[in-house]
Amino acid sequence: MTTVVAFILMFGLLVFVHEWGHLIFAKRSGMLAREFAIGFGPKIFAFTRNETLYTIRLLPIGGYVRVAGEDPEIVELKAGHHIGLEFNEAGKVNKIIVNNKDKHPHARVIEVERADLDHRLVIEGYEIDEDEKLFFEVDPKAMFVMDEKETQIAPYNRQFASKSVPQRAMQLFAGPMMNFVLAIVLFMILGFIQGVPANEAKLGEIQENSPASQAGLQAGDEVVAVDGESVNTWEEFTTIIYAHPDEEVTLTVNREGATQQFDVTPAAIENRDVTIGQIGVTRAFEESFARKLTFGFTQTYEWSALILTNLGKLVTGQFSLDMLSGPVGIYDATDQVVRTGFTNFVMWTSILSINLGIVNLLPLPALDGGRLLFVGLEGLRGKPIDPQKEGIVHFIGFALLMLLMLVVTWNDIQRLFL
Repeated sequence: MTTVVAFILMFGLLVFVHEWGHLIFAKRSGMLAREFAIGFGPKIFAFTRNETLYTIRLLPIGGYVRVAGEDPEIVELKAGHHIGLEFNEAGKVNKIIVNNKDKHPHARVIEVERADLDHRLVIEGYEIDEDEKLFFEVDPKAMFVMDEKETQIAPYNRQFASKSVPQRAMQLFAGPMMNFVLAIVLFMILGFIQGVPANEAKLGEIQENSPASQAGLQAGDEVVAVDGESVNTWEEFTTIIYAHPDEEVTLTVNREGATQQFDVTPAAIENRDVTIGQIGVTRAFEESFARKLTFGFTQTYEWSALILTNLGKLVTGQFSLDMLSGPVGIYDATDQVVRTGFTNFVMWTSILSINLGIVNLLPLPALDGGRLLFVGLEGLRGKPIDPQKEGIVHFIGFALLMLLMLVVTWNDIQRLFL
């Protein structure tokens, strides 16, 4: 149960922060954000505030911010349509009723001759069986009512396409950017909770009855060499230990200014079908205030570089698709991390946030990076790509991403249950 709660909280935080970035910059640029959604599929919770519908949906596989501009709910009002109009105190149309007009007895029914809900915000037409042409001004926040569902109209200046290239690019980039900001904040919090990992190969806690304890190693010892090979960082030290399961090694240690040597045999540990060596020690932590402040930035940079390196290996074929994990694999990994403690869970959340930010910036259709690519091309060409062609590209890209998700999920299930 703990893992379920932790996974939901982690998933909700990552998606919320990402979509919140999109939402904030959409509103700052004057776009009409119709919906802010966590998850996909049927709604399980919803409320409306400041023009935006906030929803939590059933399937925890992402989220979205729906910005005005592509509105299938608002059909084009063509000549000959009979519609009902309701008015506000200023005499402007505040409701356009397309069907079920009998449910709105106070509505004024007209036959449309021409309607412009994008620029001029007017409806021209005639009352039924009348010849006098009438002009009706439409309120910029008028509601379009179809099947008793109200949808706010979006004048062109509230639509995504009406904004400048920098404004649209920033709105798209804001989601991944907020994931990096979240990672920086979480790593910084970790730094203040537990201290900052020492760069040197300095030992922290020594586990009881471990190879390190039996060899006589103590907390605070700094390993400066292994089998005569100089060691400068914790990473160098652990890499050597991992490579020597059940093989005795000699550690040269600096203890309170004096150099001592200890023979230790790393225990053989199975880790994802690979046997590695471990001696039962943790990394030492420092209490430097300056390093705590910069820890969020340095860790986010280092993990970003590592993830980009692994993505490069995936593209070049050095990694196979079998190494990717979907929601099932992430849930299983989260279960293992939760058991190791709160601080590791926070670090895991930070790493996934960076992962989400980087993946969304990839120049693939349907992702933020793919949409940024089209906005960039528009900036270079001086004119937009045909919206229909762009829509087809994103639709195909989304379908391929869903297929990839199915393949990755199947791989996760095979690893866990078959």
